[in-house]
Amino acid sequence: MDNSAAPNWLERSDGLKLAVRHRPGDATKPTLVFLPGYASDMQGGKAVALDGWAAASGLAMLRLDYAGCGESEGDFADGTLAMWRDDALLAIKSLVGGPVLLIGSSMGGWLALLIAQALGAQVAGLVGIAAAPDFTRWGFDEADKQILMAEGRLLRPSDYGPEPMLTTLGFWQSGEILCLLDGEIGVDCPVRLLQGQCDTAVPWEVALDIAQRLRSADVQVTLLKDGDHRLSREADIALLISTVARLMETL
Repeated sequence: MDNSAAPNWLERSDGLKLAVRHRPGDATKPTLVFLPGYASDMQGGKAVALDGWAAASGLAMLRLDYAGCGESEGDFADGTLAMWRDDALLAIKSLVGGPVLLIGSSMGGWLALLIAQALGAQVAGLVGIAAAPDFTRWGFDEADKQILMAEGRLLRPSDYGPEPMLTTLGFWQSGEILCLLDGEIGVDCPVRLLQGQCDTAVPWEVALDIAQRLRSADVQVTLLKDGDHRLSREADIALLISTVARLMETL
């Protein structure tokens, strides 16, 4: 797919338009669905590389930008975890008729787990890249939470650019409602988790916690001793593609 081409648009019930890129492919295989991380979009390096591989392999793929992110309409500050989950669910239900393989990066990994619970058997497999369920719980200290409660928003330095990273109270509260690591995660499909042990955003132990709590018995965790949060080096992307390829061979 030409990533410079304009996206297609999917209208929500409130009239807001989401940017999507959906390419049909082999109808006998699940559609790959990429779920970006927090404040990220479908034009990131991992998403584009995976889409290029999928196109060359004849596989269907769906990418989207959540409301307020990337090319989609909306204000980022209005976004919540539940809203972005529902944006992804709308795209899947509107554009994909059959099974899906969810691929989620960071917050997208949290969304992938929530979506897999919502869609049940339609989800044939799941790949998490530094998956970050419950990061509203373990990713903020007490001082951060006090600022959120008092001011309704929190700005913190970003590792990815000069602009600070915004978290709103609405997003934080939505995350707290949708936490998963307190009990069993009701997902039965095969799951593959890729996690860097030099990740300063997501403790690598989170991947082990996810694996333990998943109801599925077909769970594999790959730890990269020198891997960071992005896992976007050439070798990291090659590992992601090979992980997806091997999983697709079994589906």
